Amino acid sequence: MFKRSPDRPANATLAAAGLPDFFSSEFLTGHVADTMAFHYPRCVDASGGFYHHFRDDGSVHDAATRHLLSSAGFVSVFANAYRHFDNPDYQGMVRHGVDFLRRVHRDPATGGYAWKLAWQHGEARVLDGDNRCHGLAAVLLAYAHALMAGVQEARAWVHETWDLMERRFWEPEQGLYADRASADWNVLFPYRGQAANMHVCEALLAAWRATGHVSFLQRAETIAWNVTQRQAARAGGMLWEHYRQDWSPDWDLDRRDDPGLFRPWGYQPGQFTQWSKLLLQLEAHWSLLMRDPDWLLPSAQALYAGALRHALDRRHGGLHAGLAPDGGVCDADKLAWVQAETLAAAALLGARTGQQHYWSDYERMWTYCWEHFVDHEHGAWHPVLRADNGRYSIGKTAAGKADCHIMGACYDIIPALDKHHG
Repeated sequence: MFKRSPDRPANATLAAAGLPDFFSSEFLTGHVADTMAFHYPRCVDASGGFYHHFRDDGSVHDAATRHLLSSAGFVSVFANAYRHFDNPDYQGMVRHGVDFLRRVHRDPATGGYAWKLAWQHGEARVLDGDNRCHGLAAVLLAYAHALMAGVQEARAWVHETWDLMERRFWEPEQGLYADRASADWNVLFPYRGQAANMHVCEALLAAWRATGHVSFLQRAETIAWNVTQRQAARAGGMLWEHYRQDWSPDWDLDRRDDPGLFRPWGYQPGQFTQWSKLLLQLEAHWSLLMRDPDWLLPSAQALYAGALRHALDRRHGGLHAGLAPDGGVCDADKLAWVQAETLAAAALLGARTGQQHYWSDYERMWTYCWEHFVDHEHGAWHPVLRADNGRYSIGKTAAGKADCHIMGACYDIIPALDKHHG
């Protein structure tokens, strides 16, 4: 269950501005509950899995398309909600979502998981059957959270998914995972990406918490070192997204092709701040790591500082979505998940270092999100805004998103606030 903040007066500055107390655990608890209320129960498809595509008002605008990241993401969302709110209905939704992962997304002949499906009248049609490491990371994360939510069968599925990733994607000579393979596993594509490895690191941290197997934690550290130290050194100290098969940076990939939703060109400042958070979470278990942990905090601080230095919009607020190799903004949109991960990183850095400027960033970012991203009429967050914070559409969710970043950030921030108020 959530731990309450110590008794203390409300934040007078925020109250005077008509804003909630962003430094209150009760506020964060309520915000998660409000966000869950937007999704549940309207997201539940009684025939299997969850609906993924909603308009602002919560109506479903695409009942058929199912994306692996959303299918797995809803499992993690409900598992976390069950653990923190102790609502048995949420545990039932964990089982409902896991059933869809294993019965519909998973191919029992290959062990792989279809990336994208059409699901209608209890029948599935595969739209994209390729196996992606990012997808398996989401599945591993879902099974780990399911196990922590009391679904004991998920323990075997955590290890099953880990073994599959080891056989199919792990490249020990590089110390990182490959990105994509064909549905039958016969073709391993040459593209390599840091984003998939970041999501594997996140999933392995959850697998460590769920099982206590230190090998998961140590593999997470290996990935973190190789991405944020070795690969960053090949890109001027920043985290480039795209690489060739030998892990040399591919500076033009996806500028010459359709970038798609999950492989945008450029530096991604949201990945910088998410890595910052993950490095601090690794550091919390420093005694079990394989190398001296002294690099973790400085790297977390540098990545966070780089994101704000290059991507912060000082006129309209928030962080821009993408940066070019020279550090200039190449994608001026504002993405909800980027702001959420930055909130979490700021809070964790503030709690870890005691430095006030991180908490000032946290307050400023929450104020911006509250004013522009949070939908105070219908609930949840708008997924993407223009540079000037205008809306693109009335869509509330996009493919592969289940508000995991937003609610996950709140869960990550609460213990940091408890430490801050200590």
